[in-house]
Amino acid sequence: MAGPPYTTDDPEPVDLHHWEVYVASQDAHDKSGWTGSAPQVEVNFGAVRDLQLHVIAPLAYALPKYGPRAYGYGDTELGIKYRFVQEGAWLPMIGTFPLVELPTGSKGEGLGSGDAQVFLPVWLQKTVGLWQTYGGVGVWVDLGTRERHWWYFGWQLQRHILEWLAVGAEVFHQTPEEHVGPGDTRFNLGAVVDLGETHHLLLSGGCRFEESSGYQGYFAYQLTFGPKER
Repeated sequence: MAGPPYTTDDPEPVDLHHWEVYVASQDAHDKSGWTGSAPQVEVNFGAVRDLQLHVIAPLAYALPKYGPRAYGYGDTELGIKYRFVQEGAWLPMIGTFPLVELPTGSKGEGLGSGDAQVFLPVWLQKTVGLWQTYGGVGVWVDLGTRERHWWYFGWQLQRHILEWLAVGAEVFHQTPEEHVGPGDTRFNLGAVVDLGETHHLLLSGGCRFEESSGYQGYFAYQLTFGPKER
C-alpha cells in the first residue's frame, strides 16, 4: 500500500527475498511545457530483513513549449531503504530511504539534471484498521559545482474502501532548488487497484496550490512476487 503512486514515500521495505517491479509513466506540466518518463522501470528487492535495494531506469522525454523536443535515457536512481523501528500499538514505523540520482540523462536536451544528487529522508508510518498514513522530511543535496540543497516535506493518508481498492491523498512541499525563488506546494489524489496477489495498477494525479497550470501524474503496472511462506 505504501510509496507509489505517491511522491511521498514510506519506511516499509519489501519483504525478505521478495520483488516489486513497476513499469510506469511519470509526467509533469508547467508553463514551460511537459517533462517526464515514458516508460520507467523500477525494481525493489528485499535483500535482507528490514532492508530493500532499489533502482529506477527511465526513458525520459522533454516537450518544451518552445524549442526542440527530446526523448532518451534519463537519470538513473539508486537507493537503499532501511527500517530501524518496527510499528507497535502506539509507536509508528520509522525508517530511512537514501537515494542517489546519477546524471545519466542529457541536461542539454532536458532529459537530466546534469549533476549527481542525493536525497536523505526520514519516514514514519502508522496503520489503524483500514487506514494508513505516512510521511516525513528529507533534504536534497546537489553534488555539482553549485553545491546547493533544498528540503522536501510530505504526508499521505489512504484507506482500503474495498478488498481490492485503496484510495488516498497527499500534500507535499519543496523549498526552492535555487538560492532564490518560491517554494512549490502540491497535492495528489491516488488509487491502488489489486488485480490479485501478483498484479496491481497504481495511479495518481494532482497539481500545484500556487499555480493552476502546474500538473503531475503517475500511472504504473506493478508485479509483486517472492517465495511463499511455509
